[in-house]
Amino acid sequence: MEWVVLFIVGLLSGIIGSLVGLGGGIIIVPSLLFLSDYTNLIGHITPQIAVGTSLLAIIATGLSSTLTYMKKKTVDYTSGWLFFIGSAPGSIVGAYANKYLNAEQFSLYFGIFIIFISFVLMIRGKLKPISPSESRFRIQRSTFAENGDEYKYGFNIFYAVAIAFVVGFLGGIFGIGGGSLMVPAMLLLFHFPPHIAVATSMFLIFLSSTVSSYTHFSLGNISWAIAIALIPGAWLGAKVGAYINQRMKAESVVLALRIILIIIGIRLIL
Repeated sequence: MEWVVLFIVGLLSGIIGSLVGLGGGIIIVPSLLFLSDYTNLIGHITPQIAVGTSLLAIIATGLSSTLTYMKKKTVDYTSGWLFFIGSAPGSIVGAYANKYLNAEQFSLYFGIFIIFISFVLMIRGKLKPISPSESRFRIQRSTFAENGDEYKYGFNIFYAVAIAFVVGFLGGIFGIGGGSLMVPAMLLLFHFPPHIAVATSMFLIFLSSTVSSYTHFSLGNISWAIAIALIPGAWLGAKVGAYINQRMKAESVVLALRIILIIIGIRLIL
C-alpha cells in the first residue's frame, strides 16, 4: 500500500512541478512529513530525511521534463549553466544548514516559505517585467516564436548568479527545486519568454538537485526505500506535466496549487 501512495505522491509532484516549473519538492516534502506523523505507511522520518529524499526524487523530475523540453527546443542551456554557477554552491550550503533545524523549526520556516510561494504564484502573472539595464556584464539571448518573430531577453551575470545562489540555498535547506523563485525571476527581471523560463528552470533544477542530493547523501539524509517508490511516479509525472505545458495554460493548476499550499503552510506553522 505504501508503494502505491508514494508512487501517487511522486506522480502528482512530477506533474505539478514540470507544468509550472516548480520541481515538485513543494509537494513531496510536506507529503512525507504528513505520512510520517499521521500514518504508519513509512514510519517516522526526520525533516532532514524528507528533504534529502525529496531532492533525490526531484532529479528524476528535472531530468525527465528536461528531456521532453529538449525535443521542443525550449531549454536555454547557456543561461541554465550560468545560473548553475550560483545554485551549485547555494545548494551545498543549504544542505548543510538543514541539519541545524529541528522538527519544530523546520515546520515553522517551511510553512512560512510555502505561504510565501503561494503569494508569489498569485502575483507573478500580474507584475510587469522590469526594464533591463545596460551593462558590459549583461548576457543577451534571443529565441524565435512560432510565428517567426524574434524574442530578445537577457540578464546581468552577477545578478543572475546571486539570485541562483539564493534559489540553490532554499532548495538545499527545504528540499524543493527552487523553480518557484527562479521562474518569476526569469520572467520579471530577465524577460524570459514563459515557455523558455519553465523549461530552463527544470534544467537548472535537475543540475542543482543532483548537487544538493549528493550532499544530503553524504550526511545520511536519504531513505532509499522511499526514494525508489517516489522516482517512477515523479519521472512519469514530469513527462505528463511537460506535455500538458505545451497544450494548455497552467493558470487553473496554479490556482489550485496556491490554495493547497496555503493550507499546507498554515498546518505546518500551527
